[in-house]
Amino acid sequence: MPQANAFANVILLLWLPTVIYIFSRFPAQRALIISFLGAWLFLPMASMKFPGIPDYEKMSATSYGILLSTIIFDVGRFSSFKYSWIDVPMTIWCICPFFSSITNGLGPYDGFSATFSQVVTWGIPYFLGRIYLNNLAGLRSLAIWTFIGGLLYVPFCLFESRMMTSVHELLYGFNPSGFHMSLRLGGYRPTVFMNHGLMVGVWMMSASLMGVVLWRTGVIKKIWDIPVGWWVGLLLVAFVLTRSTGAYLLFGLALVILVVARYFRNTWPIWGIVIGMCIYLNLGATGEFPRAEVTSTLAQIFPAERVQSVDFRFENEQILSARARLKPVFGWGGFGRNRVFDEYGSDISVTDSLWIIAFGIFGTVGLVSIFTALLLPVVAFCVRYPTRLWTHPAVAPAAVLAVALVMYALDCVLNAMVNPVFALTCGGLAGVAVARARETSTSRAKTLAGKLT
Repeated sequence: MPQANAFANVILLLWLPTVIYIFSRFPAQRALIISFLGAWLFLPMASMKFPGIPDYEKMSATSYGILLSTIIFDVGRFSSFKYSWIDVPMTIWCICPFFSSITNGLGPYDGFSATFSQVVTWGIPYFLGRIYLNNLAGLRSLAIWTFIGGLLYVPFCLFESRMMTSVHELLYGFNPSGFHMSLRLGGYRPTVFMNHGLMVGVWMMSASLMGVVLWRTGVIKKIWDIPVGWWVGLLLVAFVLTRSTGAYLLFGLALVILVVARYFRNTWPIWGIVIGMCIYLNLGATGEFPRAEVTSTLAQIFPAERVQSVDFRFENEQILSARARLKPVFGWGGFGRNRVFDEYGSDISVTDSLWIIAFGIFGTVGLVSIFTALLLPVVAFCVRYPTRLWTHPAVAPAAVLAVALVMYALDCVLNAMVNPVFALTCGGLAGVAVARARETSTSRAKTLAGKLT
């Protein structure tokens, strides 16, 4: 990554005390969301190296700041966490780097370092979601602020699309994805303050989903004294300008899920996606994916350029999967050992998808644990909150967050855009599902006790 300017480094250093200040001024739940979304949306895609800890960047600074703020202002919050079966996949995902390092002879130090990095990237956001957003009110706030976060990105998306330049480069000194990667569909694809235009596309897709559901279910009616429907329309325009065909497809699929849930009281599209992802990942991991047949079918539907891009990913996944199967349980560990090199030592592989990265570095254990960690809270939520409740203003925000999380997991099959906001969402949904299960168990116990007496 190109060198950030001094302003970017100063902003990163000041963010940790800024998070503490935010917690001193706002209620804890709101402070968490403001800190998390504020960092993700506006801080630089830069990092600083300090001995003994993972690279200090915008989300690690936020996580450290929130944990420290919780200790200072809300230490009792930690005692509210009760470990549950639903936390097992994320736990395995966070600790499997240690075993990957050990089984590859990389040593305990590398194992602890890799595990610490995984915990900071995934574990801490998930844990914060579990302790702060473990009720419907918390998920409602997250959905509303996600929608507002999308609105805050509208002027930046419009500016970049019109001026064909990166605001990140103007402010922080470099464009994370480069100019050529932003030229798509006859125009400029905004990257704003994220690593790639695809990341912005998925973010704006999620924000648009929040807006549509919050508007149609009456959760919010006005923002800044303007009817929310106008804001939704403006956000959809900016979403189109992200020029991300994958995000368009995810948005359309999410709308299908929500329509079926509303009018048919059924979650079969979610189950279909989950089952389809399991089949795809199994075929990819075993080397039995029918690449030629799938590419031929896609060519009849989509433009040749997009099909060529997808086929390029399939081709690389085939050779990377073959490499990963040589170390099937815990993978190859770090230092690029999961990649494929030619006889001259040149890297001939491209890792575009999160699934193939997880499979190559952390093996089957890592692959299964990360996708289970992302999808299990959604499945548990759907079981605990049937679709007849999804239009209720109290449940609708959590339901649309669950749908957005499924779309993110689906995107991880083709891309590797790590977004800790979804790990935060994952923890919140897990907490809500666990709390609902405990309420149901308590209610049944009281009913049974009443009958016995």
